[in-house]
Amino acid sequence: MTKTIAFDTSNQPLSVALFDADHVIAQIETNISRNQSEQLLPAIDQLVSDAGWVAGDLERVVVSAGPGSYTGLRIGVTTAKTLAYTLGLELVGISSLGLLAANVKNEDTIIVPVMDARNDNLYAAAYEWVDGQLVAHLADQHTNITALLEKLAAFNGRQLMFVGDLERFNDRILVAYPDAKVAEDTLPHAANSLVLAQQATVITEMDDIHQFVPNYHRLSQAEADWARAHPEEEVGYVERV
Repeated sequence: MTKTIAFDTSNQPLSVALFDADHVIAQIETNISRNQSEQLLPAIDQLVSDAGWVAGDLERVVVSAGPGSYTGLRIGVTTAKTLAYTLGLELVGISSLGLLAANVKNEDTIIVPVMDARNDNLYAAAYEWVDGQLVAHLADQHTNITALLEKLAAFNGRQLMFVGDLERFNDRILVAYPDAKVAEDTLPHAANSLVLAQQATVITEMDDIHQFVPNYHRLSQAEADWARAHPEEEVGYVERV
């Protein structure tokens, strides 16, 4: 019976869950503007302690690897890698958008998780429950609302359910798709992570853990600025620096 700690720090909300096999033992969730680096490890310690376990009892760590906030993703992935290194845990990275999509349990529905990426941009995907698994019909991506709505035309006639950061996009969504629905639960929950972890790659080798990085799905501002200033360069900003 695998003992698992799972967490999502991809945006402002923090969600941490403790599992014994497939059962959620306990969870902690916050949605406040605080440095997640100050909250995450204490939350993990509290859950493990409240369960009557010690850190050495853990066997697997599951982390939302992106997309999302650069800072939040770095905090989550760095913490997960540190736990995997020091405790010898299996490491599993899952999609932050997939975790949002898992809020919606409706079958025969195209689930569209959305994260606001500012300036009319967003992170989005399209998922569907198929035989108990979340299948991605539209891969996680950084795009804009106009392009997303055009891509969703491929699901003409299907029920669409949007979930996530929709406040700035609701009006345009409903103009394009009047019959679309919006999920009430808009926050990610680490308690939903196991269904995604079961579909993901399990990392156990130290070299592979070292190479595990967030899936940002877009360049940082520094990388974008460097690319514009060096259009002739084939080597990327991160590699060059």
